[in-house]
Amino acid sequence: MPAGTVRRDIISRARRVVVKLGTSAISDDYGRLDLPLLRSLAGQICSAMDAGVAVTLVSSGAIGAGLAELDLADRPRTLPMLQAVAAVGQGQLMRTFHDTFARRGRKVAQVLLTRGDFEDRTRYLNIRNTLNTLRESGVVAVINENDAVAVDEIRYGDNDLIAAHLTNMLDGDLLVLLTNVDGVLAGGEVLDVVERVDEQTLDLASGQRSRLGSGGMASKLQAVRIVTRAGEAAAIANSRTPRVLMRLLAGERLGTVFAPARRKMSSRDRWIAQASRSAGRVVVDAGAARALRQRGKSLLPSGITAVKGRFEKGATVDVVDPAGRAVARGLSNYSAQQVETIMGLKTSQIARALGDKPYDEVIHRNNMTLL
Repeated sequence: MPAGTVRRDIISRARRVVVKLGTSAISDDYGRLDLPLLRSLAGQICSAMDAGVAVTLVSSGAIGAGLAELDLADRPRTLPMLQAVAAVGQGQLMRTFHDTFARRGRKVAQVLLTRGDFEDRTRYLNIRNTLNTLRESGVVAVINENDAVAVDEIRYGDNDLIAAHLTNMLDGDLLVLLTNVDGVLAGGEVLDVVERVDEQTLDLASGQRSRLGSGGMASKLQAVRIVTRAGEAAAIANSRTPRVLMRLLAGERLGTVFAPARRKMSSRDRWIAQASRSAGRVVVDAGAARALRQRGKSLLPSGITAVKGRFEKGATVDVVDPAGRAVARGLSNYSAQQVETIMGLKTSQIARALGDKPYDEVIHRNNMTLL
């Protein structure tokens, strides 16, 4: 896809945008919030909203703000201290956003999330309803990971992935990741347009993290891949570029932009494939893998050869081929124990094996998305 086409026909026409601000993107050299920069970014967000663009803001910076408030020189290394610093800093961060957006007559709302909020379908839908209502009310939702309570099992570890899942949740047209670099570098030059985030693209990430932030270019590219695979566009740019957001939305050439996949995933497919957590996997034979990939069939017990993990009815499970390659992900109609009992059987034999037959399919095609 030509660079001009992506910027002119996709980026500039985006009307539902998620903007993510990294810690280093909004902090000065001493780790304190850069107030002039935040006022500029808030002004750009308000201008975009005034022009009819729905903007949801994801902002890091609670730990950075906490470091400044507590006069700490370095980021803590222990989880309890990190959480304590985040608890102190989150209030400071929201106070700053409240005062900054108030200068343009906009209200703000704080929404703190953990990984479990995305993985649980009911909570996922409730969050979407809340954020859509805030948007319709003209309120700027400011989202952050709930660092004060999250532990490894329920956290993503950085806001790049949260921003990506929010873009999918809200059917966003565009994810903008604002950071402290001009874009993705290759050979010392900033890439203009990336057609597809593949392993070669991921290798361009240095893996280095900023002194204050928790992510890096690697996490940003992972976030971009989530969004573009769902059929939406993304961009990485420098928060300190003058009028960066307005210029990006106008289609101007700056930062690195990422073209969306040609096929858009449905909202339900996005949750199944990318937000829900897999509870196990089923291995299928070559014939079943081919039927799923080429004909979009439901998964029947006759094609299953093995079950990995313990899961209940309704759980998300991965479907893999004999070589272990991912084929699909979907919601199982049966528990792992039941699948083990009926795998390899014809549908007409399910009732005899289980005592009843609530479903012909282990995973119905309406509850499955191909990977």
